[in-house]
Amino acid sequence: MSLDPLALAERLIACPSVTPADAGAMGVLGSALEGIGFTVHRFAAGEAPDGPIENLFAMRGHGAPHFAFAGHTDVVPAGDGWSADPFVPAIRGDLLYGRGAVDMKGAIAAFVAAADRVSQHQGTLSLIITGDEEGPATYGTVALIDWMNARGIRPDLCLVGEPTSTHRLGDMVKIGRRGSVNIWIEVPGTQGHVAYPHLADNPVPRLIAALDALAKLHLDDGNDWFQPSNLEITTVDVGNGATNLIPGAARARINIRFNDEHRGAELIARVEAIVKDHAPTANVRGIVSGESFVTKPGALSTLVADAIRERTGIDPELSTTGGTSDARFLSRLCPVVEFGLPNATMHKLDEAAAVADIEALADIYADIIRAALK
Repeated sequence: MSLDPLALAERLIACPSVTPADAGAMGVLGSALEGIGFTVHRFAAGEAPDGPIENLFAMRGHGAPHFAFAGHTDVVPAGDGWSADPFVPAIRGDLLYGRGAVDMKGAIAAFVAAADRVSQHQGTLSLIITGDEEGPATYGTVALIDWMNARGIRPDLCLVGEPTSTHRLGDMVKIGRRGSVNIWIEVPGTQGHVAYPHLADNPVPRLIAALDALAKLHLDDGNDWFQPSNLEITTVDVGNGATNLIPGAARARINIRFNDEHRGAELIARVEAIVKDHAPTANVRGIVSGESFVTKPGALSTLVADAIRERTGIDPELSTTGGTSDARFLSRLCPVVEFGLPNATMHKLDEAAAVADIEALADIYADIIRAALK
């Protein structure tokens, strides 16, 4: 009997693998893959508080071409207010409910089922699966790439099973993502009584002036593949609980989502220069969560779009919208696109995927494997 994607999705959902916990998810997945002829490698990386993280690399076949599927078994916290236990999978009506049904245990199950259906193929088929996509992403796909590089393993093409569809299965494929950078700003001052300002140094006006300049900053107009980059002020804080106290420091944080006209480090330097024009003693610190990337339409997007069209009749939109994903790391290895289930309920209460969509996704993934490894 062929592997049932719905049953595997249920077994994965039953593992409460909230980042960074694994809760048995990699064991379930590894057993399923070994049962259909894959060699499975598992390793843990990192230490608390962001780890340890369970990672899995599975491979079947050898030589070129090498087609890889990437995904994650970790999920975000369930939160309160579910209609039933979020880690007890349940089919109600036409939907499979449970945390991770959409993002992205349903897609992983669909791909494993697809690999079972395409048991004979040329070249190499692999799965790159982490337990650290929803968290800091420090010890997950980055560690897997290091592990692969140390062994000379490099796919030719990669498909990430993120839930990219919007209204119907197959209506959108992600061919790129904007980058993301977080920047912390601290402007020092001298604490004092509001009635004696000449004995203090209020940092708030300088911070406000810097933030006003940043809010007016025009980064770009977008381009053929990306929407305009945007800078958002996400927090401002002086930690002042008193009404008669000039604070000793003022802090803010900004996030920039940027397209491929920028690099993260350049944006951090640009922000720092603007801040220091208004607050020369300010401390500015930035962290690049990921650089932007785009896989321009070509062999991989055509292969995926053709499989979607054949099964659904839909011509998918090729998009770079949305947040970041682990594709930002995998794009260093090879061309990568993302395609998976409809995303309307991901990260929400009562997350659910249509049973028919999981089964159809397995069919589409099987067609993609056949086309990539013929």
